[in-house]
Amino acid sequence: MTDLLTPRAIGQSLVRRDGVDKVRGTATYAFETDVEHPAYCHPVQATIALGRVTAMDTAAAEALDGVLAVLTPFNAERLASTEDAEYAVLQSTEVAFRGQLIGLVVAETSELAREVADGITVTYAEQPHDSELRTDHPGLYAPEQVNAGHPTDTAEGDVDAAMAAAEVTVDHTYETQMLHNNPIEPHATTALWEDGSLTLWDSTQGVHPDRAAVCEVFGLDEERVRVVCPYVGGGFGSKGNPHANVMLVTMAARALPGRPVKLALTRQQMFFLTGYRTPTIQRMQLGADRRGRLSAIAIDVVEQTSKIKEFAEQTGVPARMMYASPNRRTTHRLAPLDVPIPSWMRAPGECPGMFGPEVAMDELAEALGMDPVQLRIANEPDVDPDTGKPWSSRHLVECLREGAQRFGWDSRGPGRRREGDWLVGHGMASSVYPTMRQATSTASIRFSGGRYVAEIGAADLGTGAWTVLPQIAADALGVDVADVDVAIGDTRYPTASVAGGSSGTNTWGSAIVQAAREFRGKYGTDPQDGDEASGDVDQAAMDDAHAAYAFGAQFAEARVNADTGEIRVPRLIGVFAAGRIINPRTARSQLIGGMTMGLSMALHEDSVFDTRIGQVANHDLADYHITVNADVGEIEAHWLDEHDPYVNVMGAKGIGEIGITGTAAAVVNAVHHATGVRVRSLPVTLDKVLAGLD
Repeated sequence: MTDLLTPRAIGQSLVRRDGVDKVRGTATYAFETDVEHPAYCHPVQATIALGRVTAMDTAAAEALDGVLAVLTPFNAERLASTEDAEYAVLQSTEVAFRGQLIGLVVAETSELAREVADGITVTYAEQPHDSELRTDHPGLYAPEQVNAGHPTDTAEGDVDAAMAAAEVTVDHTYETQMLHNNPIEPHATTALWEDGSLTLWDSTQGVHPDRAAVCEVFGLDEERVRVVCPYVGGGFGSKGNPHANVMLVTMAARALPGRPVKLALTRQQMFFLTGYRTPTIQRMQLGADRRGRLSAIAIDVVEQTSKIKEFAEQTGVPARMMYASPNRRTTHRLAPLDVPIPSWMRAPGECPGMFGPEVAMDELAEALGMDPVQLRIANEPDVDPDTGKPWSSRHLVECLREGAQRFGWDSRGPGRRREGDWLVGHGMASSVYPTMRQATSTASIRFSGGRYVAEIGAADLGTGAWTVLPQIAADALGVDVADVDVAIGDTRYPTASVAGGSSGTNTWGSAIVQAAREFRGKYGTDPQDGDEASGDVDQAAMDDAHAAYAFGAQFAEARVNADTGEIRVPRLIGVFAAGRIINPRTARSQLIGGMTMGLSMALHEDSVFDTRIGQVANHDLADYHITVNADVGEIEAHWLDEHDPYVNVMGAKGIGEIGITGTAAAVVNAVHHATGVRVRSLPVTLDKVLAGLD
């Protein structure tokens, strides 16, 4: 059992420390780094989906005044490692997907670099490409494992026999769309190669993982590379690992030693180069008796990956542990396609993986004539069905009941309630996200000038690390939070894990607490200037005997225009159990942000892929609609006062991603309640409901 901190600063609703600088515009982002006489880069991208570059006419470009370098596969430096095909930029003339990097122009101005890059003539030997995801794809295969190291397939009991014997069954296919991360700050880097050392001011969710990747690709010792990132203008997972653009700008910096170079991807380029959430096709099966007790749960997932680099979204994993059933099966199959490389997007696995199962649960409740909330309560497991471990804490039932009470669920009625031109319906779904702590992170506590400074190379991608880490340090030291500073976002500080998997605060906070305890043990309560101590996560014992998750319940009201099919969601309420809340202000922001992003997935976002040319057709924010303030009605995030002594010394669980899980299912279920039309393919658009309206 973890020795929990006695809260003083933890639990205070403190204003974000970085807020004023961001509002005033004085927070420096990667591309804004103040360097002397920078040069500017613009990539050249492939305009075919599969084939080979046979020639690039760069002579005219290189002769232009102001052009400093033109890099192509024919003249670029050879990299030390090309094992990761995404990072092997300009190492081959082979083209694996449309939009792949095949060149780079470096010039005195960004305008000139872009104009010249757009004017380079490229000749190709084009080949027929394959970019269509389908369940009968001849190349479907089972990966060795899925994201986060989960087994590809699991099975217990006999699902087929249980389905055949069940009194009530659901057997449908659900689809989630391709989605693209669109943080406000594009992927951007300022790079400087000087005196045999490299400095990268990069927009990243992890300065140390960023450095490790660059060092491997270029064969550099880590002592020769520094990565700096005090602020990130959003990432949502897309900046969790560096992408090809970081390797490209590093190559440019090495081609112009002593001259800083800048590269910021355009919005359009991000749709090709910085990852995306793979579309999924989920066959979902449920079997139950007349009382609603599940006897079978199965999810069989088909999704896509790039032929040159595998990414296997762990879509089926949530179904392994959410509800009790003696017979369970989950499978994942990948279709290797000539497409860009998928990657992390907020709550990979749990986000798409809570759509099919939670809509299927609603369909089962309807078939049983049972309340959807009561159906979930009836299938509450005593232990983790996947591992057999006891829960560290699980308060899903309490979230369901409090959410229902806050929402007014009891007044829901049978559906098809009409108010003027609008059909009104209510829907709900459960939420879940695992509580993770990364294995490696180190922090130091220093006393300087009468203040305590906690140093760790963490990244604040807008989630509140600048604010909550001082709160954790203050409680561990037993001092006022006003006396604590933090230093983050630089590889000069102790090693920190990536800000991903809702693990940042849990991991970095654990290291900071350990460092604070080491500090107090060495110096007591009257330290001298310069006193310092460090601690790491390995020292902070990690509990492996319990299954640790955050849970929640979301309730949505949908209004559908009976004549036009227009869909609005005027109310969305979530109740979560996520351990001790470090800072209510930043926590509510994270939960509401996740819920809003889930609403965006439900109604608006859709990367429409044109398989004829192998490209997202709507690759800009003019056509790729993201939910904005005008689309959001009343949205509330609440939480239970949950005590969990097993997850970490703070008793905290991750909150950055649970808000998005289940939201889309709740909206779809509300639309069905309003209209009687069941949409099983996201997003829910008016054309999908209009045909079913009478």
